[in-house]
Amino acid sequence: MGKRLKQQRRGSGSPSYRSPHSRYKVDLVYRTYDDTEKASVLTGTVQAFVDDPARDAPLMKVRYENNESGYLLAPEGIAKGDTVDLGAQAKLKLGSVLPLYRFPDGAYIFNVERNPGDGGKLVRAPGSFATVISKEDRYVYLKLPSKTTLILSNECRAQLGIVAGGGRGERPLMTAGAAHYKYHARNRYWPQLRGVHMAAYCHPHGGKQHHVGKPTTVARGTPPGGKVGHIAARSTGRRKTKRQGADEEAQR
Repeated sequence: MGKRLKQQRRGSGSPSYRSPHSRYKVDLVYRTYDDTEKASVLTGTVQAFVDDPARDAPLMKVRYENNESGYLLAPEGIAKGDTVDLGAQAKLKLGSVLPLYRFPDGAYIFNVERNPGDGGKLVRAPGSFATVISKEDRYVYLKLPSKTTLILSNECRAQLGIVAGGGRGERPLMTAGAAHYKYHARNRYWPQLRGVHMAAYCHPHGGKQHHVGKPTTVARGTPPGGKVGHIAARSTGRRKTKRQGADEEAQR
């Protein structure tokens, strides 16, 4: 009897593979969209910047004029002591939180809500931003960092600017120890060892041959101990290109 696969051990939720929420500083969401933001403007002052192990982008601690405090994603170019506005009537200021219908076409935004009031779900990676393409009656068209177009309600909120921390991945880690501590901070699965480099009793692809040696396609209902590789794949390998002229001749 062989060992359980790593994905089986991770799926059981043991402490070794569980995300360490106790180390994380804050659950990053927008404040509740109340009457204060709907009718007027709530102004806050940036008090400090926070490095949260839960994410790669830095956070900023904001103190609002009603003595509330909260955290927002820091935009590129903001400084300690700057002010940000929240609300439907807020000014177009760096880092301010506004509904999508307030942003002009071509504006760079980030930390976008997918549904109104969910606190921000999209475009939160360092150096990323979405672009407002156009607006209609109740919807706004956004161009995401993946170049795809997304249609959202114009009541969804977002921040103006670009997420701070861009270029973070350009600096090499240099040592395996640095990579270890980077992934250990969130209990990420690292290093990702391929199955062909394992022993046969650790992985169905393992063995001395250093290649799989059998088809990697498995059925959808394969037992968990063998459900690795191309699961329920329609096809594998390179896609064969078809000449347009040959297709037209075949149709004739």
